[in-house]
Amino acid sequence: MKDRSAPLWTRNFILVSLINFQLVLTFYLLVVVIVGYAMAELSASTAQAGLISGLFIVGTLIGRLLVGKFLAHFGRRTTMIVGLVGFFLFSLLYFIHMSVGALLFVRFMHGFMMGIAATVFGTVIAQILPASRRGEGIGYFSMSSTLGTAIGPFLAIWMMLHVGYNAIFMLSSAVALCCLLVSLYIRVPNIPQASQSLDSQVPVTKPSFISQYIEKNAIPISLIMLFASIFYSGVLSFINFYAKDIDLVQAASFFFLMYAIAILISRPITGPLMDRKGENIIMYPAFIIMAIAFFLLSIAQTPTMLLICAGLLGLGYGNIQSICQTVAVKSTSLERMGFATSTYFIFLDAGLGFGPYFLGMTLDFISYQQLYLYSAIGSLACIGLYYLLHGRHTAKVNSAAV
Repeated sequence: MKDRSAPLWTRNFILVSLINFQLVLTFYLLVVVIVGYAMAELSASTAQAGLISGLFIVGTLIGRLLVGKFLAHFGRRTTMIVGLVGFFLFSLLYFIHMSVGALLFVRFMHGFMMGIAATVFGTVIAQILPASRRGEGIGYFSMSSTLGTAIGPFLAIWMMLHVGYNAIFMLSSAVALCCLLVSLYIRVPNIPQASQSLDSQVPVTKPSFISQYIEKNAIPISLIMLFASIFYSGVLSFINFYAKDIDLVQAASFFFLMYAIAILISRPITGPLMDRKGENIIMYPAFIIMAIAFFLLSIAQTPTMLLICAGLLGLGYGNIQSICQTVAVKSTSLERMGFATSTYFIFLDAGLGFGPYFLGMTLDFISYQQLYLYSAIGSLACIGLYYLLHGRHTAKVNSAAV
């Protein structure tokens, strides 16, 4: 019997969630305005501005890829502090009027530092949660990211219209400093050491090159997250353009707020349900709901319909995201949890970062309506992929346990 009385809302849990919210808030605060800033203030071309925006995600990917090595050599607390110090220092550089090339470097390094810090927090949160409530806890933790994705764009657009770029850079720097200060009060658990054999005759197996960066047990569920995030990236990148086409710009401004509300309402239900019944009971319906959301989006004609699509995406994709993260960290040992967390986010960020490029290429040949219709079909196809890579194995384990 799982112990449901184990504490969840500890000081560590609250502080780590608060910092994660602020990191995501800063990312979305800047990503919304940096293209306009580069074109207006630095005379960057559209292609250069797009690269300036995208290099942050590339930097984040590299940071997540290398963080496992940093954790192994320097420990969690040192890696966390270095990542947050770098995140703050590179936030300050936006105040300097620089060349396009220099801003590209700043964006890459800013993303690199965020990738390091965010992955450490994802690892810490997985370890400090009681095993019996890990699905529920990670669900609540990922809500901090959801709030950042909803509040960040709203705040960025409002500040861009009323106070200007420097005020936005000032706020992002203040938030980065707050992250650093709050982190000093977090108790970072020690990483358990792998047991060493006492028999000197037994050779120590040298880890493969890939295992020094990637947790292989987390790859199957991370692949599922990759494809789901590619489809969702079509919403992140093109919903405003689509809204202009169908004359629903006003409703589109509330799209991600409705998306966040749906996640906030569902997470207290789906997290504990996963802990009790397993992930399959959430994942299969979530893919179906995600497919329905995309289908309705492809035929949306009214503000109500558009916002219903946003809510369904929150129930579908939003829960897929948290459940996949939980499965990734549960797929390995405690000492490999950092690698599992970074593996999951590498695939997630790759989908969100490169998905718009590939989907954008298809828009030369198809309409937005067709893009979202094909995304609905792709979401249904993910059900089969999930079954093959993970779901059938979970079903066997659950039936054996019964």
